[in-house]
Amino acid sequence: MNLQHYLAIDLGAESGRVIAGHFDGARLELEELHRFPNHSAVVNGTLYWDVLRLWNDISDGLAKAAAKGEIAGIGADTWGVDFALLDERGQMLSNPVCYRDARHDGYIERAAWTVPKREIYERTGLQFLGFNSLYQLLAIKDQNPWELERAQTLLFMPDLLHFWLSGERRNEYSIASTSQMVDARNRAWDDELLARFGLPRDILAPIVTPGSALGKLRPDVASRLGLSVNTPVIAPGGHDTASAVSAVPFAGNGERAAYLSSGTWSLMGLELSEPLINDQTFELGFTNEGGAFGTIRFLKNIAGLWLLQECRRDFLRRGRDFSYAELAKLASEAGNEGPFVEPDEPRFASPGQMPQKISDYCRETNQRAPATEGEFARCCLDSLALKYRWTFEKLELLSGQKLDSLYIVGGGSQNELLNQLTADCIGRPVIAGPIEATAAGNILVQAVASGEISGSSQLRDVVRNSFPSKRFEPNTAERTRWDEKFGRFQALMG
Repeated sequence: MNLQHYLAIDLGAESGRVIAGHFDGARLELEELHRFPNHSAVVNGTLYWDVLRLWNDISDGLAKAAAKGEIAGIGADTWGVDFALLDERGQMLSNPVCYRDARHDGYIERAAWTVPKREIYERTGLQFLGFNSLYQLLAIKDQNPWELERAQTLLFMPDLLHFWLSGERRNEYSIASTSQMVDARNRAWDDELLARFGLPRDILAPIVTPGSALGKLRPDVASRLGLSVNTPVIAPGGHDTASAVSAVPFAGNGERAAYLSSGTWSLMGLELSEPLINDQTFELGFTNEGGAFGTIRFLKNIAGLWLLQECRRDFLRRGRDFSYAELAKLASEAGNEGPFVEPDEPRFASPGQMPQKISDYCRETNQRAPATEGEFARCCLDSLALKYRWTFEKLELLSGQKLDSLYIVGGGSQNELLNQLTADCIGRPVIAGPIEATAAGNILVQAVASGEISGSSQLRDVVRNSFPSKRFEPNTAERTRWDEKFGRFQALMG
């Protein structure tokens, strides 16, 4: 077949990229056309995403693709839960608010006055995170009701980009499923739940599945960027984790494996055909989110490399500029005898002063606080490995099966020290790669929609043909040390 060119818009909490995917029918080659930072901004006490600047950077990246020739598809993926409210003209009522803003603090408990938490979970299958879209909307209803009164459409972040590209207002399933407003079993908006909370149903757009063709590029956008008006806009897994999981190179053949999408957030789970909702999954805080090809991403959200990123930012403010590779080297030299934290303890969720927060936590739990940059970095990585083991063992418990291995994809899979610590801690092999799983999954789902790939099995064949992976075997000599440390970690987890 002729070489096909696809474009992925991939926005993360720290940066965004426009990536070209060149597909020859068997192998995919990725080319980063444009990378740009993603900064939130505080205005009048509210933390916003600077989405117009992001759109300008995305446009610059798409314009660079004009030289590639005909584009077979464009699709966007981003983080979950955040959204824009549009008026009748399609204009944003305000910039989207960042999920780390404090406006929705306490709304899980307030929501439970109207609908009990166990019932919300039974209906939506989603774990309770204070920034879920449901609680953001309830906060708007209380604090800025005029926004909901004026709003005509709610679009999640990738949906907003697709609207600006194609003019079509749709909510893609995987991103909508992060809202805690979708019926997990019927995979549709939960109209009864929305009514009980007094939230407007009519602002929600029709849900479309990953791989849906949304339309062609708007003429004004095509003209400005030098692209054809016949360029298809295709919804991939709009949630970046949905796109990443699509590209996990599972071997098949009865393999029982978990995945870990590793970045600012770590998301560990299993790919299921149906949601898993019961008292145990509720108590342990596991979530059921939508995936490509009719799958459910049964997973746990973990703070991920956020702790290390925030430590690095703090070191930089103090005049100590380290690359992540340098921090990993310092962490390796710090050894395995240091302290650990529970990465998802609420104090660590907000930005700023991360080393001080870690030190305070260690002292409160009768541990020696880290003293050097390397010890702080090692504390972050050991803590993640321990939380990964806790989650891995709970996945085995809830699924009723012993897992053979863990696949780690995404940018965090480059951290070889963390990969090895994880293998040592869980006592199973870790297979790391591809690094660019999100962009690969985004593009290959577009290729399925275009008829160039037959489905998920062939998609994963393409991933294995196209991207290297590295296997990390557990070091049995470290097992006793990790078992002792994990026992203390479990005690902290309760």
